[in-house]
Amino acid sequence: MTGTGFILRTFILLCSVSAGMCNTFAFTEEPSERAGKGDGYCSRILRAQGPRKEGFNEFRLRVEGDPESYHPGSTYRVTLVASSPAYFRGFTIIALREGREGGQDDDYAGHFQIIDEEDTQFMTNCPPAVTESTPRRRTSIHVFWTAPPSGSGCLTLKASIVQKRIIYFQDEGSLTKHMCERESLYGDSTERPLLDCCACGTAKYRVTFYGNWSEKIHPKDYPRRANHWSAIIGASHSKNYVLWEYGGYSSDGVKQVAELGSPVKMEEEIRQKGDEVLTVIKMKAQWPAWQPLSVRAAPSAEFSVDRTRHLMSFLTMMGPSPDWNVGLSAEDLCTKECGWVQRVVQDLIPWDAGTDSGVTYESPNKVTQVPEKIRPLTSLDHPQSPFYDPEGGAITPVARMVVERIARKGEQCNIVPDNVDDIVADIAQEEKEEDDTPETCIYSNWSPWSACSSATCEKGKRMRQRMLKAQLDLSVPCPHTQDFEPCMGPGCSDEDASTCMMSEWITWSPCSVSCGQGVRSRERYVKQFPDNGSACSMPTEETDSCVVNPECSPSSCLVTEWGEWDACSATCGLGMKRRERMVKMPPADGSLCGAEVLEVEKCMMPECHTIPCMLTPWSDWSDCSVTCGKGLRTRQRTLKSPVELGECTEDLEQVEKCMLPECPTDCLLTEWTEWSDCNKSCGKGHMIRNRGVKLEPQFGGDPCPETIQRRKCKVRKCSRGQGSPEEKKRRKEQREKRRSNQGHEEVTAEHPGCKMRPWSSWTDCTKLCGGGIQERLMTAKRRFRSAQLPSCKDRKEIRACNVHPC
Repeated sequence: MTGTGFILRTFILLCSVSAGMCNTFAFTEEPSERAGKGDGYCSRILRAQGPRKEGFNEFRLRVEGDPESYHPGSTYRVTLVASSPAYFRGFTIIALREGREGGQDDDYAGHFQIIDEEDTQFMTNCPPAVTESTPRRRTSIHVFWTAPPSGSGCLTLKASIVQKRIIYFQDEGSLTKHMCERESLYGDSTERPLLDCCACGTAKYRVTFYGNWSEKIHPKDYPRRANHWSAIIGASHSKNYVLWEYGGYSSDGVKQVAELGSPVKMEEEIRQKGDEVLTVIKMKAQWPAWQPLSVRAAPSAEFSVDRTRHLMSFLTMMGPSPDWNVGLSAEDLCTKECGWVQRVVQDLIPWDAGTDSGVTYESPNKVTQVPEKIRPLTSLDHPQSPFYDPEGGAITPVARMVVERIARKGEQCNIVPDNVDDIVADIAQEEKEEDDTPETCIYSNWSPWSACSSATCEKGKRMRQRMLKAQLDLSVPCPHTQDFEPCMGPGCSDEDASTCMMSEWITWSPCSVSCGQGVRSRERYVKQFPDNGSACSMPTEETDSCVVNPECSPSSCLVTEWGEWDACSATCGLGMKRRERMVKMPPADGSLCGAEVLEVEKCMMPECHTIPCMLTPWSDWSDCSVTCGKGLRTRQRTLKSPVELGECTEDLEQVEKCMLPECPTDCLLTEWTEWSDCNKSCGKGHMIRNRGVKLEPQFGGDPCPETIQRRKCKVRKCSRGQGSPEEKKRRKEQREKRRSNQGHEEVTAEHPGCKMRPWSSWTDCTKLCGGGIQERLMTAKRRFRSAQLPSCKDRKEIRACNVHPC
């Protein structure tokens, strides 16, 4: 076997192109035969000595979001990119535990998953590594990498690249990524171990949901219409029940919430869990998705937890979306100190339910044929995704959840002093002891006594504490906040065991039988042990006899209620239907149950020859019959049932009115007036003509063209000096003629019986462009005795102005 038998596959391919390249790369050990995974072939790749370039940043190995640490079991997108104009022909990526050489199977950290088989494959002689499928020029590749399980510690992702005839490998720099394991944060993963809860009593919480999904914060493709949060559904529950979790599959209830925003099925699933659930959490839907808190208060709900049901989960759909949601899964509200968490604040990013393959908010329904696991959305899922970021940054949260403890009930077993907020929230507070505390000093209740400092019969001390909540008068001193008293170890006191403080009896359990005489029980617990630490001798359980339905005989049996009737066996005409019930308890004497458990009766469906029409769904409405204004639109459906079954009288077509934007109306003008006389009697002058606006343009119609035109006029040349007497006489006659015409206009403008003043000047145009209005007035100057009242009125004229477009 030649020396090239152990070299990584990409280098072999390059050597086949140019033998000179093979001399630039060497290994520290010489194999005697072809190497496989078991004989450390991967370690030889890692010990390859090729030319390094410190600080060489044309190539970069990136992990999605650039995390400094990894979550155990989480999947990340790993990208190898080249900065323009650089490129690479081949590559190798491998993940190793910190300090390992790659010679053993357990040296590798996590595992890779191929995204594009045309670009990437696992290395033949080193299966934990990924390499190129074919050597060619490329600027980036992508693979998935799943982090190792919890307890794996730190690790290193390493990449080598082949560019032209040079192989680069960096132990430090942009082709190497160091990460260490980190603890799971709230909402990041639902694979964290669930511990048993040691808290006592119950706690009451309020959960508030603050939607932060708005066009301002998430502008890309934001749906401006129908954006909303669906009704919120969730529960406080035990660790034996999982509503949803990352890495799990969606139940039917989760699928209905994720795709349709309907909480009905999810609530049904929750209530079927019985004692595994303590409280069902429900909040109304929010339309639109975001409004200021000054306009609409954030939705909230209250729920309770206890020692066995101390987890809280909820979810709500982002609408519209394929199957995207936000929520919490198995949030633990029990502390390691056997108390209840005071407050949890968590920013939420969307997650994919794995039931629909759409990639945008308003993608059409595209059912995922093989359901996928629930996973958080990332910024590198799809280029068309509204959350896509080519740099692979973190998604901006779309919501925030706040859980606050508002009360505690029952005896609490944690002895850690509360803060002020905790104390105010408690429901069942201890009765205050009588002391000489001034009224101006406001304290919390005393904490329970601590254990005695002495474990023997020597005298010791025990302590209790309280907190000063407020000092209303600074001039009045407040007493101490700690109290001590002597004590001895367990069994050293002669005090009677009756000093035990017991809780109230809980309610009786159901009777052990459903017919006749049985037994029932009830319990209580020790609220406070004797001060000397001795055990309590008072009973914590009681039993009692009970009788259920004393009239029932040993031969009688107990049955359930009747179930619903089945559907009729016939689709038309006469058929049969039935219903059943079950035997809950057979007769005590072993005989057969005599009660009926099955009922059958006839049912009549419509006559077969009058079977209702079978029709297809209505088609979409057609386009409106007009392009503007009022019109009609239609929709149709077709008959599916055979004609032989009877005549179908259902409508197969519907027509309704439709209204589109008003049709544009063009400007309408009057005819031009005659040209006026020339304004000069000699020399150069001008004359004008005009036309009025009969109808202004509306709804985008053509604007009005010009309404005034002017053109030049030229009369004979003016003679110098005063002119001849004949000329002076002719000018005088023209002036008198003009005055006569003006007087005639005034007379014609007068109303019968009135003498009117001349028209006023036109007012300024109400608009500078786009069509405005001008006005002028004519008022009565004098009224003759013969004038009638209605005939002598002021007049007003209006005309269009500045009709040119803006």
